[in-house]
Amino acid sequence: MLEAIQTLTPTQIMITPAALSALDQHTFTDTLAAIYEHSPWIAERSWTLRPFASRDAVHQALAQTLDAASDAEKLGLIKAHPELAGKAAVRGELTDDSLREQSGAGLGHCSAEEFATISRINREYGEKFGFPFIIAVKGLDRTDIIAAMQRRLAHSREAEFIEALAQIKRIAAFRLAEKISD
Repeated sequence: MLEAIQTLTPTQIMITPAALSALDQHTFTDTLAAIYEHSPWIAERSWTLRPFASRDAVHQALAQTLDAASDAEKLGLIKAHPELAGKAAVRGELTDDSLREQSGAGLGHCSAEEFATISRINREYGEKFGFPFIIAVKGLDRTDIIAAMQRRLAHSREAEFIEALAQIKRIAAFRLAEKISD
């Protein structure tokens, strides 16, 4: 259904935690800018937490920076994420990482009914919570994603705010695994 979602392969330029730790702040920020969707400020602020002994230590530092951010900054990060199989996907405006992740979950092969269901839930979710539904799609298929969307629509805004941030941290861990060797 969504021809705009296609499989992309990441450029597998891996960096070690030690090499990452040795980078100046600008290069460090550029290297990790895409880990958190359209939010390079997380990488920029995390630079001071170097050196890193492992990929997990990098992830912990980035998560610590996110945890220390204001609620307004966290909401901005959540809102920076695209809807699953949403307008940005249809228009071909997803980041390479989001495109690859959504494609890997089979969202580019939704039936008309699945696409209509996802679109409806995206709309209801956005109206209820004021931000897009976010889930780390790696390892999930369309059925899993639709079930999670339906289940989470019943949550409170506070619970979904917390869940969205937890899912964003999971997405970051997957993205770091493609960028940092361990």
